[in-house]
Amino acid sequence: MEKFLIEGGKRLSGSVTISGAKNAAVAILPAVILCDEGVCKIDNLPQIEDIYCLEKILTDLGAKIEKESKDCISIDCTGINSYIATGDDVKKMRASYYLIGALLGKYGKAEVYFPGGCSIGVRPIDQHIKGFEALGAKVTVEHGIIKVNSEEGLKGANIYLDVVSVGATINIMLAACRAKGVTIIENAAKEPHVVDVANFLNAMGANIKGAGTDVIKITGVNYLKGCDYSVVPDQIEAGTYMIAAAATRGDVTLINVIPKHLEAITAKLIEMGVDIEEGEDTIRVSCNRRTRGVNIKTLPYPGFPTDLQQPLSVLLAVSEGRSIITENIWEARFKHVDELKRMGANIKVEGKIALIEGVDKLTGADVVATDLRAGAAMIVAGLVAEGCTTVSSIRHIDRGYENIENKLSGLGANIKRIKTEEKEFECD
Repeated sequence: MEKFLIEGGKRLSGSVTISGAKNAAVAILPAVILCDEGVCKIDNLPQIEDIYCLEKILTDLGAKIEKESKDCISIDCTGINSYIATGDDVKKMRASYYLIGALLGKYGKAEVYFPGGCSIGVRPIDQHIKGFEALGAKVTVEHGIIKVNSEEGLKGANIYLDVVSVGATINIMLAACRAKGVTIIENAAKEPHVVDVANFLNAMGANIKGAGTDVIKITGVNYLKGCDYSVVPDQIEAGTYMIAAAATRGDVTLINVIPKHLEAITAKLIEMGVDIEEGEDTIRVSCNRRTRGVNIKTLPYPGFPTDLQQPLSVLLAVSEGRSIITENIWEARFKHVDELKRMGANIKVEGKIALIEGVDKLTGADVVATDLRAGAAMIVAGLVAEGCTTVSSIRHIDRGYENIENKLSGLGANIKRIKTEEKEFECD
């Protein structure tokens, strides 16, 4: 077990390189299962626990994985001959459900443990199941295992998603790209990682059109081949560093970003009084004043992302005036508020709404990362707080942020990873 030890009050400055997108990579790796011939070389992979976990799952299924460089691997999935993924690693992460769509598309059947991941509210997979059944599969759940079988083969269908779901959109794409005929997904998710997965599948030879809009058309193909592909930059990691820069009244340039993907957070930071300069693949964030409170509603892309709600709530907690956050995606995404209150934040939660009265400062405390993005929020809180902060349960953070302590240290933060057995420690 490890913790982060943070001495607050350090102004962030310099540049930081953003890694590949977690939410794209965790779908692209299972998608490689669909490859019939050749090797897929995936570049710009984030070095995070979820990726390591998926690599192990694929290896256990029979894939051969070679590391080409720090953030690049080659995967040969032609040795996979099992449609069953029920190892313990499958239960550790939410994105393991993409194995269902990939195995179903390749073999016409799949057996996968019910996925795990962060506890941020009810996260049903009913829309995934609706899609699989529309394609002609029978779905049952037995002893915690999702069993999907299409004895007569998958057939294209028109599928309307009752709610906008990134996971369901991608999972249906994975299965449908090998189905006979045409599949149309209506009310599809439009997030950048949905587009990235579609681009990867097309690079292997799939026929997917409309990704990035609310209607996606997939014409099934019989054969997919290996390809070289680079994962899109991580908009959530980028947004987290933008918030950290603003919160510490710093001056940080983000490298390897797609500014258009960050328009929602950029607009809110500008509204709060933060200076933003956009380049072709860079964003500079600078702030030398106390920010103003704003109101935020989380929405599917291109709206404000739910994954940045928690980190931004820290900045709002020390901003001038009142702010209101309306969480429209996950009903249990305010668990971090109790931790922020330990540090002096003035926040009241009423259902899906958080009312924030800005305070002059936060003070260091022992806090817990209750989930991945809450963990990022607690790190931002530690950076701005007066004194020392320890953040425990950082395994959640390691699932989605590559070398976060090293990247922040490079910007001037005083943050260390320590073993919990180290009973005596103090800030420098």
